[in-house]
Amino acid sequence: MLTVVLGLSGALVYGFADFLGGLASRRVRAVAVAAVAAAVGIVPLLVGLVVVGGAFGAESVLWGAVAGVSGGVGVLLLYRALAIGPMSVLSPLTAVFAAVVPVLVAVLRGTALSRLAVVALVVAVLAVVLVASVRDTSGARVTAVGLVTAAVAGCGFGGIVLAYDMTPSDSGVVPLVVSRVLQAVLLGTAAVVVTRRAAVAGRGPGGAADPARSADAPGSAAPPGIRGGGRWPARLVWTVVACGVLDAAANVFIQAGLHSSEDPATLPVVSVLNALYPIGTVVLAEIVLRERLTAVQWAGIVLAFGAAVGLALA
Repeated sequence: MLTVVLGLSGALVYGFADFLGGLASRRVRAVAVAAVAAAVGIVPLLVGLVVVGGAFGAESVLWGAVAGVSGGVGVLLLYRALAIGPMSVLSPLTAVFAAVVPVLVAVLRGTALSRLAVVALVVAVLAVVLVASVRDTSGARVTAVGLVTAAVAGCGFGGIVLAYDMTPSDSGVVPLVVSRVLQAVLLGTAAVVVTRRAAVAGRGPGGAADPARSADAPGSAAPPGIRGGGRWPARLVWTVVACGVLDAAANVFIQAGLHSSEDPATLPVVSVLNALYPIGTVVLAEIVLRERLTAVQWAGIVLAFGAAVGLALA
């Protein structure tokens, strides 16, 4: 029961963080938001390290590093996938791979699941697809490159769960700190590269900014509202800060869930529940932005909680 509660809590908090990150990404580049949020998330984890403690052993650092690289690569590939294909297809595909990869690893390790657990896991994966389904009006086409990129991004997110599962039970938040520092470095580097490329591409032959590629031009790589060197308004800063704190908290829930039981089925249960993070995002979108949930998404939410009950009883 505790495993299910922690897994669902982590998913919901992840969803809240993604919602705030999405809001911020309407004003500045998503990779910049992700980089700053990752850096912000280091602070509460360091506080947790002082309060809770943890062992800086070789395994803790190693698997924390694996989680950081896996998560950083997953984020970058997800952005790439959504830039070249329809979100309505690629976003759910990423979430499904994030859920299924740890389950397959657990099964290959010899984990035996009850019939009820198997049914609940299948229902939960279906719920992920339904909840993550969104309307796509971009007209983008599904391509093999987009599908592969989204799938690999999902594997990267699944790799985070696998890495945290391998950390020693006495490691505390050490792996989370290592992971977050590496993610901040990777995403920060990517943000700098993207910003510099955009600055070079946005200059015309005469050296002045090319109007057709300015930050406010429709179709520009940068979202409208804030230009590359502009100062972020206070509201945007606090949104990104909250995103980083919540994202760090979600990682704490996930790792706690993975170490909450010695049952081998803990890994597949937590991984699938973690993939239900779109629930938090779409619920906040309806509350804050008045974006109405579709009947398909409501069905997914109902199935998700039904699957959670089934996993708690399995």
